[in-house]
Amino acid sequence: PFEGGLLTEVLAQGRVPGPTRVDDAFGYASGALAWELDLPAGAGREILLAVPLSAGALGDAAPPPGRAYEAALAAAASSWREKTGAVSFSLGGERELSETLRASLADILVNRDGPAIQPGSRAYARSWIRDGALTSTALLRLGRFEEVRAFLLWYAPYQYPDGKVPCCVDRRGADPVAENDSHGELLYLAAEYLLYTGDLETARSIWPHAVRAVQAMDALRATRRTPEYRTASKRAFFGLLPESISHEGYSAKPVHSYWDQFWGLKGYEAAVILAERLSETEAARRFAVSRDQFREDLKASIARVVEERRLSYVPGSVELADFDATSTTIALAPWGCRDILPEEVLRGTFERYLAEFQTRRRSDAWEAYTPYEWRTVGTLVRLGRREDIPGVIEFFMGHRRPSGWRHWAEVVGRELREPRFLGDMPHTWVGSDFIRSLLDMLAYEREDGALVLAAGVPVSWAEREGGVGVSGLKTPWGTLDYRLRREGSVLRLTVGAGLRPPPGGVVLSWPLEEGARATVNGAPARVHGGELMLRVVPAEVAIAPAGPAS
Repeated sequence: PFEGGLLTEVLAQGRVPGPTRVDDAFGYASGALAWELDLPAGAGREILLAVPLSAGALGDAAPPPGRAYEAALAAAASSWREKTGAVSFSLGGERELSETLRASLADILVNRDGPAIQPGSRAYARSWIRDGALTSTALLRLGRFEEVRAFLLWYAPYQYPDGKVPCCVDRRGADPVAENDSHGELLYLAAEYLLYTGDLETARSIWPHAVRAVQAMDALRATRRTPEYRTASKRAFFGLLPESISHEGYSAKPVHSYWDQFWGLKGYEAAVILAERLSETEAARRFAVSRDQFREDLKASIARVVEERRLSYVPGSVELADFDATSTTIALAPWGCRDILPEEVLRGTFERYLAEFQTRRRSDAWEAYTPYEWRTVGTLVRLGRREDIPGVIEFFMGHRRPSGWRHWAEVVGRELREPRFLGDMPHTWVGSDFIRSLLDMLAYEREDGALVLAAGVPVSWAEREGGVGVSGLKTPWGTLDYRLRREGSVLRLTVGAGLRPPPGGVVLSWPLEEGARATVNGAPARVHGGELMLRVVPAEVAIAPAGPAS
């Protein structure tokens, strides 16, 4: 039992505990298994161990020997291949990326506790709505709709009567700590699920929670729209959601975090989508008024802080005007509110991030970082920084530890053997950030309603055998299958028939020269600004260099 001391101290004495059974009311019993093996040089032995993970799982059955074990192992492997293989990838031979994506998806499913999506099973054995919302985005794109529906229906009823959405839920119930990103995240999750599945029945069951979440945000913002906040000293706070500790960096002192504000704006936009799809016309109008008012207040706040503090980057919060690119990413990926950010300051944010990243990459001066930074890849895609992406990926992929494990801990230290807090391994919120960024490289939804293809794909991938592409990727407009490859001097794109044309069309984003000669299904097409727009699918596209017509 726990009170008996450390098991390792017993093993260090060259013995194992004598009892074959132990009961520990504290819940921390430990034990050891030992075998004496006589192994000549070159010989091997296998020990087959059957562990009942739930009462009655094995019944009276003995551990399966020999062929029965191999059959059970093969069945388990086949089951996991089916669960993680619905979407397939061709990444110019970069197999570790696709295999790590499959492993990350499996880890997300393993870390679930019933319907509860969790970032871990040890230190983080609880469910946060922000983790769950972003992880659900990854699951939806990979076709795991049922897990997202189960999480949404499980989490929403923990909402408080006044509409407050709890930041997290565990076995004790909802956590009352005020973290003001949570309302927008629940709304976003509900709208994303509806857009990907068309499941109006589930959306209708969530609708009362959505209405109360909007009411909660309206009430919170109202506390920052009083005459007090029109004064010069407090004008930057006007109309915002109040201070909170949703960002753990602010846990010592709550601040008006722009992470909260970005989620709030997305929550209003999501509420309008839900209302329109459910034919709640009057609610859609009210929500749109709140959304537009909040957008203007938020835009003005950011501009004011940037001007008053003379910033060259988007601040993380009003009070601190801090640099936090990993949090700022949420303004662009997985959704866009780029129109409220000064373009020069937005680009300055990620130019500074890349400069600091390169310094870290080339030196031994850093101690640790959190691989949540995977999110920045999705933002670099949207900013057109294709050439910067391979180096960022190489760095992050080199920190999957232990070597050979396709996952990330929450914290990665430079010194492999230095004791430090790691969080859970695997940490599947980090894993979902990786999944979303890799998928963004292949396809992402732009603010103008376009589905943009290959904006983050290194040019070299398309030039290798097999090219680059994806099959089975889910979007709000159906299933995306495409392949991009180079054949001599001609770049060829094939888009499959499972997709409905999005409102903004399908856009191939590639370093295409002006004047390049293109055809879509045999008809001439125009290349402009490095993009080719498709209004019809399926499509066969050929793009040849500029020059006299052949």
